[in-house]
Amino acid sequence: MKEIIQRLKQQFTISNVNQQRVDLTFLSVKKEQAVSLISYLRDFEKFSHLVFLTAVDRVEDIQFQLTYMLHNYNTHQDLGIRVLIDREKAEMASIHHLWKQAGTYQRELKEMFGIDFPGSPRVDESFILEGWDNIPPMRRDFDTKKYSEETYFPRPGRESHDPESYMKSKLYPEGDA
Repeated sequence: MKEIIQRLKQQFTISNVNQQRVDLTFLSVKKEQAVSLISYLRDFEKFSHLVFLTAVDRVEDIQFQLTYMLHNYNTHQDLGIRVLIDREKAEMASIHHLWKQAGTYQRELKEMFGIDFPGSPRVDESFILEGWDNIPPMRRDFDTKKYSEETYFPRPGRESHDPESYMKSKLYPEGDA
């Protein structure tokens, strides 16, 4: 993997190289170079499989971190490419032209985080959350408790119990605890 990283550093601005295991390395690249780097890895370094594309909401830094995980079947190496993008104008170039399944990941990230991938097929269609009209639910500023309280009402016959005393009463009905 060290040789590959050296070749990448000759062509791209690579930072934060982190080898977590013998077969797993992460590196960071600027948003503007991400698609070129990923294309290079696929076409010249034989990272032919897109394992996944995911996001982390770094709300404190006003950024999203995208991670593209690539696999090389010849060397059995995984390489994670991390890219920081602006949270306020969350947009990233699409890689659907490299792997068709990238379109599915990009649709999910658009719906769950609000990250746009212009030009990606069907990216604006509902994926899971048909009719959703709230902020994307995987953003850290989405208040799940508030949403739940506003959307779902208490059903009749439901009671809340203190778990400790409730379990004692169920386990020891005669008061033997």
